[in-house]
Amino acid sequence: MLTATLKELESDGIVLRTQFNEIPPRVEYSLTKKGNTLLPIFVELGKWEKKYNS
Repeated sequence: MLTATLKELESDGIVLRTQFNEIPPRVEYSLTKKGNTLLPIFVELGKWEKKYNS
């Protein structure tokens, strides 16, 4: 499920996948410019969660 979600986010241009040529294999994900536009929404969701899940 996580792999499928990350692949979808990558194909939608929300995250960038960086694969390193190391052993053991290592991959990092970061937000793209498009993904960064979602940060204010994430902040508001966090505020909502704190308000209603306390």
